[in-house]
Amino acid sequence: MTRTLILKSSILGDFSQSAKLIDFMVERAGSKDGQQPQIRDLAAHPLPLLDGAAVSAIRGGEGLSQHQQNILALSDQLVEELRAADTLVIAAPMYNFHIPVQLKAWIDLVCRAGVTFKYTEQGPQGLMTGKKAVVITTRGGLHKDKPTDLITPYMQTILGFIGITEVEFIYAEALAMGEEAQQAELSQAQSALEKLVA
Repeated sequence: MTRTLILKSSILGDFSQSAKLIDFMVERAGSKDGQQPQIRDLAAHPLPLLDGAAVSAIRGGEGLSQHQQNILALSDQLVEELRAADTLVIAAPMYNFHIPVQLKAWIDLVCRAGVTFKYTEQGPQGLMTGKKAVVITTRGGLHKDKPTDLITPYMQTILGFIGITEVEFIYAEALAMGEEAQQAELSQAQSALEKLVA
């Protein structure tokens, strides 16, 4: 998994199925060219949420407080981690029909005008091109290809917005619909991940 950035976002710790699928993927991929993937656990090490101070910070400029300077430095670090990666792997479990707030915080800190995208006369243009993304999304119910799946179009839109248009989704659904359904879905997701890293 050369130059791979992995984002975990589940708040469930050892009970997280999305985190377990990430770990399964890393184990199956092994180390290539001696490089291990960079893993950022957004739940274990939460990022600041976007507020007025943070918005002003990531726009840069003079007169920033120390707190804002710290936010800007963190945002710069997150952008550089993304810039250095060829592949972005995102764990995006479904909470109340959408992504965890921990993942949204990362998105808010890396989507920066003039840095990861720019506005042109033809509209916004992503600057994080030449990368691919894998989104592993776990759900308690069945939502794929239904109006209740807000995650798939959102992640496609936000990744495309910063220039990542090659996006593959791995689904594990029905995880709260009985042990048989859960095991079938997890097995299917693991098979998809094995093919992906083969």
